[in-house]
Amino acid sequence: MLLHIAVLLAGFTGVFGKLISLNEGLLVWYRVFFSAIILFFVLKFLKKSFNGGFREKLNIGKIGLLITIHWVFFYASIKYSNISVGVVCYCLTSLFTAIFEPMINKKRFSVLQLLLSALTLFGISLIFHFDSSYQLGIVLGIISSAFAALYTVFNERLVKRYDCIVINYYQMIGGTLGLAAVLPVYLYYFPTANLVPGMSDLVYLLLLAAFCTVILYVLFAESLKSIPAFTVNLSFNLEPIYAVIMAFIFFNEGKEVNYAFYIGCSFVVASVLLQTFFSKKNPDLERLT
Repeated sequence: MLLHIAVLLAGFTGVFGKLISLNEGLLVWYRVFFSAIILFFVLKFLKKSFNGGFREKLNIGKIGLLITIHWVFFYASIKYSNISVGVVCYCLTSLFTAIFEPMINKKRFSVLQLLLSALTLFGISLIFHFDSSYQLGIVLGIISSAFAALYTVFNERLVKRYDCIVINYYQMIGGTLGLAAVLPVYLYYFPTANLVPGMSDLVYLLLLAAFCTVILYVLFAESLKSIPAFTVNLSFNLEPIYAVIMAFIFFNEGKEVNYAFYIGCSFVVASVLLQTFFSKKNPDLERLT
């Protein structure tokens, strides 16, 4: 239940990326900055504290850099293509997880995971080859999904040791400081007219930080306590379905995509349905090699 609420909230992230006029670097910096502030007050209200030393805080913060980089490429993908293409590329997170998790955790590769993820890869390749207008956005989206997978794998370790809200707090601080260090260089090569968000952008950023970051990633971390990283990421493949529906309704993106997009999406949906079927039929199938 918690996982599916998180997936529904995730569906709104692409919409906010389209609504907010700031470039992807500034958008993400304000997102992590506001999220850190919100989490600070949440921890104070709940009277939670972290007794770990500086090294532990640093290690948690470093994982926050992974999700921050993921967001930068994710929003760049949306801005260089559209919401639909950007969120569909996110589905490759399950493929990268199936590759990275065994390598990092020194486990055997799962044939089932790789086969299911291959359906997603095939679907995205159809979109890439048949719709050249979005190729840059697709490349950025693929890079984004790789960092999302790394974040999930490393975060799975953290949630077994620390409180989820504490984890997200220090990760948002890590993302804020890390991105702030490179933002001047980033803005030099990718200048923007506005450094400070306007009133509408500010409202959208606060909503993005509160609901699609703080609440979403606390639910995400809680899910990792009982659900494997691969299943969590594959479940998040449902995010594009929600996001694409919103994009079609609010931004009329249905006119911007061709038949290849729909064919590719059908393979993405198939990977989710098959994973759900196999998991319910036999949970041990997830560990087949």
